[in-house]
Amino acid sequence: MTQDKFSVAIVGGGLCGVACAVGLLKLGIKSTVFEATPKFGEVGAGVGLGPNALRALEGLGILDAVMARVEDKEFADRRSLFVSGHGTHETVYDYENSTEWTVADAGLAIHRAAFLDALVPLLDPQTTQFNKRCSSITTLPSGVHRIHFTDGTTHDADLVVGADGIRSTTRGAVVDESAADKLLQFTNTVAYRGLVPTEALVRDGLKTDLTKRLHMFLGIDKHLVVFPIKSGKIINIVAFSTDNSVPVGSVAVPGPWVQPVPQQELLDEYAGWGPDVRIMLNHMKTPSKWFIHALKPLDTFIRGRIALVGDAAHSMCPHLGSGVGQGFEDVYVLCQLLAHPSTNLSNLEDVLRAYDTVRRPRANMVLERSFRAGVIYESFGKPGYGLQDMEGHLAGIWEPIWRHDLSGDISTAMAALSAS
Repeated sequence: MTQDKFSVAIVGGGLCGVACAVGLLKLGIKSTVFEATPKFGEVGAGVGLGPNALRALEGLGILDAVMARVEDKEFADRRSLFVSGHGTHETVYDYENSTEWTVADAGLAIHRAAFLDALVPLLDPQTTQFNKRCSSITTLPSGVHRIHFTDGTTHDADLVVGADGIRSTTRGAVVDESAADKLLQFTNTVAYRGLVPTEALVRDGLKTDLTKRLHMFLGIDKHLVVFPIKSGKIINIVAFSTDNSVPVGSVAVPGPWVQPVPQQELLDEYAGWGPDVRIMLNHMKTPSKWFIHALKPLDTFIRGRIALVGDAAHSMCPHLGSGVGQGFEDVYVLCQLLAHPSTNLSNLEDVLRAYDTVRRPRANMVLERSFRAGVIYESFGKPGYGLQDMEGHLAGIWEPIWRHDLSGDISTAMAALSAS
């Protein structure tokens, strides 16, 4: 049965926007998706999904479609092995020792394009519009929101879902617009990314077996995240480096946030690191450099009948691999609330307040923990943390994220709605 008690517009056709549109449609709620680019697409390659994210996708009714597109279904154990980036790469901490592991705790990795390929066919093409970049949102006297696009067109909707990513325009309609730009900060961290054939690394003498588990190579002001894709035939390398000489938020990035850089810049950054790190970096012939930005925690994810989801609400550092998962949790809770039989046009603002009551504290907690995780990874070694210190900081670091009770969130949100 179709829900036609209110109209829904989703600004942004990335992972969260498409998941929201499909999730709502499965619950009988039509929406219109406005995507700024000429077609669906995502910047970046693979994305890791923890068990909490998979539960959210299952709740949305889209997990099976996503799983059908996953190449590396065997890459399900996301417990990291932390090793020193220097010397002989001794083990710092093995997350296998952190908690008892069950199949329910498994995660997976999927290419962003594959995720969209799985869900886009489930959308109604008549309700998707491309080349629609939102420039602003105004509110009419009736309470209806009017979305303004850079091509001069507009669209009116009772409810607007802002899923337009880290450089969100809809965020400016939710928070104080004059402060919106100051909320998004360069974290002083850059990431060099590359893909390398495993065979080439082994041929050059790599000792660490990178084909089965995610590895973290740790050091002062730097760390590497390394994991296998393509059934272990390719190694995905992300090398982080942080400038701690200046405060976070004091440096603006004038150019593109993703840039090709000479390999020598990467090699110079990691001068003196251990042999396996040097072998990996020697094979990153054409690295891309990403300037990592994150939001300060927002005071609200909603305003009127506008709700932010995903990076628009809580863009975070990638150090716990949980940003996309938090977006899927947003979408799951929002879809469940909107589909509730008691939800209608007259109480939409109450519904969104219930969403904010549940999602904002949790997503902001993960945002802050993600920043802190990067500090921990890049504090190993003199004059930073020793082995015992690292065990204390790393043990259970993912548990509050992975083992979260999503059904409890729905109950809490429903209780908040009933009390409003």
